[in-house]
Amino acid sequence: MSIYSKHSNLLPIDCTPTNTPMNIGRRARLPLTIAALLLSAQAQAFLPTPASLITTAELALDTTDAKSQNAEPILMAYAETVVAKANAETNNIIKESHSPKIEVASSTSHTKNINNANTDQLLASWRTQAKAKNLSQHTTWRRLLYFFDDQKNLIGKKKDSSIVDDAAFYLSKNGQHDSAAELDALLVALADEMAATSDNRTANSKFSNPTAQNSVQNSVLCRFPARVQWLTDTLNIDKSGLQTDCPELNDWMQKLAPEQLSIMFAQEYLDNPISAFAHTLLRIDSKASVADPSQIHHAVALNYTVGGDSSDNFLVYAIKSMSGGYDNLIEIDPYPEKLAKYLQEDERDAWTYQLALTPAEVQQIMLHVWETKDLKLPYYFTTDNCASEILRLIDVVRPQQHLLSRLPYAVIPSDVVQLLDSENLLASTNYTPADSTLRQAQLNKVKEQRAQLGYHNSAKQTLNEIKSAQSNAVSSIAADGQTLLPRLITVADNNPIDRHPLQLGFIGLGQRGDNNYIDLGVRAGYHDTLDRPSGFPQFFDLEGAAATLRLYDTDNDKANQPSSVVLQNVTLVRGRSFNPVNSAKKGKTWGASIEATRVNDGSQQDGSDHLVGSLGYETGWSWAFGAPSAGTGEMPPQLCYTFLAGTAQAGRGINKGYRVGAGVNAGCRYQINNQLRAQAELQLPYWYHGSSDESNARGHYWQPISSLGLQYDIDKKQALRINANYEWQDRIDAKEDIQLSYRRYF
Repeated sequence: MSIYSKHSNLLPIDCTPTNTPMNIGRRARLPLTIAALLLSAQAQAFLPTPASLITTAELALDTTDAKSQNAEPILMAYAETVVAKANAETNNIIKESHSPKIEVASSTSHTKNINNANTDQLLASWRTQAKAKNLSQHTTWRRLLYFFDDQKNLIGKKKDSSIVDDAAFYLSKNGQHDSAAELDALLVALADEMAATSDNRTANSKFSNPTAQNSVQNSVLCRFPARVQWLTDTLNIDKSGLQTDCPELNDWMQKLAPEQLSIMFAQEYLDNPISAFAHTLLRIDSKASVADPSQIHHAVALNYTVGGDSSDNFLVYAIKSMSGGYDNLIEIDPYPEKLAKYLQEDERDAWTYQLALTPAEVQQIMLHVWETKDLKLPYYFTTDNCASEILRLIDVVRPQQHLLSRLPYAVIPSDVVQLLDSENLLASTNYTPADSTLRQAQLNKVKEQRAQLGYHNSAKQTLNEIKSAQSNAVSSIAADGQTLLPRLITVADNNPIDRHPLQLGFIGLGQRGDNNYIDLGVRAGYHDTLDRPSGFPQFFDLEGAAATLRLYDTDNDKANQPSSVVLQNVTLVRGRSFNPVNSAKKGKTWGASIEATRVNDGSQQDGSDHLVGSLGYETGWSWAFGAPSAGTGEMPPQLCYTFLAGTAQAGRGINKGYRVGAGVNAGCRYQINNQLRAQAELQLPYWYHGSSDESNARGHYWQPISSLGLQYDIDKKQALRINANYEWQDRIDAKEDIQLSYRRYF
């Protein structure tokens, strides 16, 4: 089976010699035969084969050399006429001859000469068209070669070079740095394929060609089908002349049977830090799963991930994943296996979005995946990841949209979904709840029924049975693991399309002690518990790459005045994972932070604030209460929590240059309505500095801090927030801090 059509009418080539019967004397046959052979040899000397035309810089030459460009087609046309006449005379002579050796030598040789002449003429024509259209610099061509012309200074990407350094990915030795050389090499290879196809058509079926059979998989049609498809379509090349069979490619395409592509979005999962920013993969649907989307055993998952080393510890793994220390890995697995992992093992709801692509675009994407699936490219957690690869693949077939360049510095899965939605590239949406979400829906229903019957306390045994995955194996996937079951609960409010933009900028007016100030802050991502919750997992709390600059209105006549401009905070990462013990979630409640922040040193008299590096971890329990949304698998909207916390801080300003603390953090978060939320927290850390020779310095002490936050959402991209803190420590000069801020999400 060939992947190229045998019935195309474009650019037909007639390679069959014409024989006209004529009577000739027996004695004249041999001299005329020899003359014809000599004439054929002379004509052949003027006709170079495609292999002799390989000049990989051909398409990069100066286009002003019109004389040499125009001479070649004329020479080809003239030579073709000479060969045609010679071939006709020779074939007529041979037809009457009784010598089989002369027949094979003349007929096969001269037919090959005509094929070469036609192919050479086509090659010259293709080169002329390619230059006229400047195809070597065409966006699609360069994207097929992994050139990133429209990107902004991303790690590991250069506009003048492809990021692929594997020589097997190119036909030209300069292909990585010269897209014109690679295009010309492909044109020459297609001309060779065209000549080989014509020769095979006219060859006697009794003769075998072991060399061709052994090298079929090295054919350019088999190695780079996406490039060939694009180039033949762009130049209107007759594909009937390209009939090489590609068994491995055909078997691969038949196994996948791609008819439709969808994005599967698995929501954020803080209990696995690598999945903290969610995950996306491509669902490849066959005709059967397109006709019935519940038949997921007829679908395949294409997963772009990091090929990490499982023996590395978490810190090494994280650093290598973010810095390109690992290669990428393209996994192609049965879709039910991947979906089950997210729904059942990780307890993550999934959203599936059908991509609005044409059948031809789907096929072209899969052919490009065939070309690239075995490449070893550096994996960057923030820029070259599961989400960026989806945009790159769509960019290959939609060159006018430049999707990947719209997210140049960090590519987050939810941002990709929102971008595709804004570009009208999502045709449909489907929600698949996790197993724990279905158990939570059952839990909500039982509690509601018992409340209606007047029971104030639920039966503990009944609730535990519902929450247990072992005793209550409810799932969105059928027991055979082959099909999706009908969804029986209301869609949750966690569709990533509905969430606020992840980046944030804010300006705040506040007062700390007797000093007024202005805060200017920015946050690269992600979301905290007071932010608008729609589109996120419930109680999601993760912030990263945030910084705040504080401008004080100081009074120089007073003691212990702060500097007029201070760096208030720089957060690398800060987050909390809430899995309430009275919910169907099986995870733990924990938190962690890595940041530089200003703290008040309670060990010294009239202590002021100092910038310190801080590393913290907390573990504890949380509880959800209130009335959940009817018919959903959402947890109750209100949350209370208690943590056992440990923190280590170091900085030049504090006593002894360091302090370590342990204590309890407790608080509640209350959803007042859809636009208003409040959170109160009490921190009770006990700090230890070590022994000190200073009489006024304490080596250890309590330093309680109470805080209150309130946020009102103006709309999806704007909000107002109030923050107030009070430190219950008599040695601190400025105990209270209150601020009103305007927050803009972008």
